[in-house]
Amino acid sequence: MMQPSLSGQTNGDNDQKAQAALEFAHQAEKLAHEKSDVRNENANPSEAVEAKFITALDPVLETASGERLPAVPVDEALKLNALQDKMKGKEPAQPLPVEATVREAKDGTVHGLVSTSRPSSTKPSSKSDAPLPDSIPQSMTNPLFPPLPVYGPPSALQDLQCYFFRVSASILSFMFLLAIILGSAVTSVPLVIRHIGMRLRLRDPDSRRPFYKEEQKRKKHRRETEKAWKEGSRGESTLRLEPNERDAAAERCPEPLEGGPDPLVCDAAYYARRVGLNMEQFDVQTEDGFTIELLHLYDPHEDTPTPPEMRRQQSPDVFRESPTMNGEASNATAESPRKKYPVLLIHGLLQSAGAFCCTDDNSLAFFLAKSGYDVWLGNNRCGFTPNHNLLTYKDPRMWSWNIRQMGVMDLPALISRVLSQTGFEKLGLICHSQGTTQTFVALAKEQRPDIGEKISVFCALAPAVYAGPLISRTYLKVMRLITPNMFRVVFGLHAFIPFMMHMHSVLPARFYGAMGYRVFSFLFGWTDDRWELDLRNRAFQFAPTYVSSESMRWWLGRECFAKQKCILATKTEGKIEDEEDSEEEQQTDNSAIANGSPEHVSCEQSRHFHEDRARFAWYDSRAPPFALWICENDDLVDGKRLLRRFDHGREPFVNVVHRKIIPEYEHLDCIWAMDSIEQVGKEVREVIWKTASESAKDVCRVPVGCD
Repeated sequence: MMQPSLSGQTNGDNDQKAQAALEFAHQAEKLAHEKSDVRNENANPSEAVEAKFITALDPVLETASGERLPAVPVDEALKLNALQDKMKGKEPAQPLPVEATVREAKDGTVHGLVSTSRPSSTKPSSKSDAPLPDSIPQSMTNPLFPPLPVYGPPSALQDLQCYFFRVSASILSFMFLLAIILGSAVTSVPLVIRHIGMRLRLRDPDSRRPFYKEEQKRKKHRRETEKAWKEGSRGESTLRLEPNERDAAAERCPEPLEGGPDPLVCDAAYYARRVGLNMEQFDVQTEDGFTIELLHLYDPHEDTPTPPEMRRQQSPDVFRESPTMNGEASNATAESPRKKYPVLLIHGLLQSAGAFCCTDDNSLAFFLAKSGYDVWLGNNRCGFTPNHNLLTYKDPRMWSWNIRQMGVMDLPALISRVLSQTGFEKLGLICHSQGTTQTFVALAKEQRPDIGEKISVFCALAPAVYAGPLISRTYLKVMRLITPNMFRVVFGLHAFIPFMMHMHSVLPARFYGAMGYRVFSFLFGWTDDRWELDLRNRAFQFAPTYVSSESMRWWLGRECFAKQKCILATKTEGKIEDEEDSEEEQQTDNSAIANGSPEHVSCEQSRHFHEDRARFAWYDSRAPPFALWICENDDLVDGKRLLRRFDHGREPFVNVVHRKIIPEYEHLDCIWAMDSIEQVGKEVREVIWKTASESAKDVCRVPVGCD
C-alpha cells in the first residue's frame, strides 16, 4: 500500500527538479554572455552557471566555460544559485554565502546591503533583451552608490538601442568637449597677451616661475646628455645637483638604456630606460573578468627580468598561495641576495601609471626604485586598451562600473599579484587622487576591509575624500542638472568621450600635450608653476585614458560625489559632523580660557564618546596605518576636512602615522612639482620602511636614507 505513495513522491520530486531546471535555464540565458541563437557551441559555454560572491554586494557570474562576467544585482545572483541547488536536489544555501556588513550613519543612512527583496512592481523585465531603461535594478546600497545598469546578452533590440546612444553621445559629447576646449582657449588669451608683452620688453616671461633657475640648470644638463648620447657617449641619467639638493638615493647613476632627444611617447618603460632602469608588464585578471596592467620597475644591473610565462594573467581568485610565496622575489639574482620591500603605486582620475614616471629622476616611482624598493605600478580597468576576457568594447556590460568596482575588484587583484610575485605578506600602498578614493572606499567596513590586512601603510597623496570649492563652479553645477538617463544620452553607455583618445592617436605629441594641459588646467584650476616646464608635455602623454561614463557620472552627476561632497558620507551627515566639530572646538576653547586646561570628562562620558565614534566610523580594526600629504592650495579636494575627521577621533581604529600640509601645493604638485621629492618622496620612503614589519626588514635591504 505504500508503494504508490513513494512513487508519487518520487514523481513529484522529479517534476520539481524539472521545473527548477527549466527556470534555471531561463535565468542562465538571461544572464549569459551571448544568446543561444548566436552561438555555435552545443555545450552553451557562455551561459551563466553560478554566481560567486566577491563581497555581499558584488556577485560575479561564472560561465560554463569558466570565464567571469561583471557583477549583477544580488537578487538575480541569489535566484540563479537557488535554482541550481533546487535542480540538483540540494537544500537551498544560505541567503548570502559571504558576510554582509552594514555601516550606520548619523543621519540614519545604512551603508551596505540593506535588503534582497524587491516589490513586484519594481522588478526589471525577465527578458534577456529587455529595453535599456528597464535594465536599472533597485538600489540595495546607499545614496553614495546608486545601482548600475544591468544589461543582458546582446540582441537586435539592445544593439539598436546601443547604436542610438553611441550616435547621440558621439555628437553631444563632442560638442561638450569642444566647448571645454574653446573655454580653455579663451581663458588662455590674457596669459598669451602678457607673455607677448614681456617678450616685447625683452624679458623672459618664465623668469617669474618659482624654480626658474633650477629649470634652466636641468634643461641645460638634459641637452648636454642628449648631445653626448648622439655622439656615442651614454652619459649619466641623474641630474648633477648640489650635494644638499639630492641625497644618496638619487646620486646613484646607472647607465641609461635609452637617450637622445625626447620623442614624447606614451611609454613608461621608455622613460624608465632613460634613467637606467627597466620595466616589464604583467597581465592581471580581476575577479569580474577584466584584464588590467601591472607594471614592474627593476634595475637591469642587479635584477633579471621575469620570464614571460610568469607575467601572463592567472586565476581571477585573489590572495592565493603561489610558487613564489616561499620568500624568494621573482627577480632576485645572486648579485642582489637581499630582497627589496614591495610598494604599489595607483594613479588618479583619467591618468595611468605613467604619471609616476614622466619627470626623469624626479619621478616618484624612479626615486623609490633607486632608493632600494621593489616598485610596482597599477593601471585600473580599461586604461589605454580596454580588455575583458569575454566582453568587447561595444558591449555595454564592459562599461557598467564605477569607483566601487575599481576599489573592490581592481585594487585587490593588483595587491594580490604583487604579493604573489614577491612572496611578502604585505606591501606599501601609495595612491594619488582617485587612487586614494578607490582605496578609501574599498577599506570601508561595508565594502572590502580585509584588504587592509595586506597593506603595511596606505600613503595618500592629495587624498580625494571630500570635495573642494571647485565643485561649485558653474560648468560642474550644470552637470548635476542632468538626469541619469539624459547623462547616458549625452555621454553614452560606453567610454566617456572616447574622442579624446582618438585625438591622442592622430595629433602631434607636442601639440596634444600642450592642449591637454590647457584643457585640464581650465577644468580643474591648477597651474604648472611648480613643474619642470620642459617636461610638462610628457605628463599629458599618459592622460586621458578610457573610463566608463558611469564612473564619470559617479563623480559629476546629480546623485553621488558632486551632490554629497564626500565619498563615504551623505551631505546631511557631513553637516551634522561639522556642527558637532564646531561645538567641541568651542567647548575646548571656553574650558581652556576658564581653567587653563580642557574641562574634566568623566569615565562614563569618555566611554560613551568612544562608543559613538566607533559606531559611526567608516573603518574597523583591519584598516592599515594611514599617511597623508595634503596640498594646501588644492581646490579640487578638501584634504584639511579629512584631517579634521581624524583629529576629532571619528576613526578610532585608524592610526595616522604621518600627516603633512604642503604650503602652496596644488593637486598635481605632489607628484610633478620640482621639489616633490624633497616635500613628498623622501617622507614616503621613510614612512614605508618605518611601518614595515620586523620580519620583512630582516630579509630586505635597507632603503637609502632609512638607516
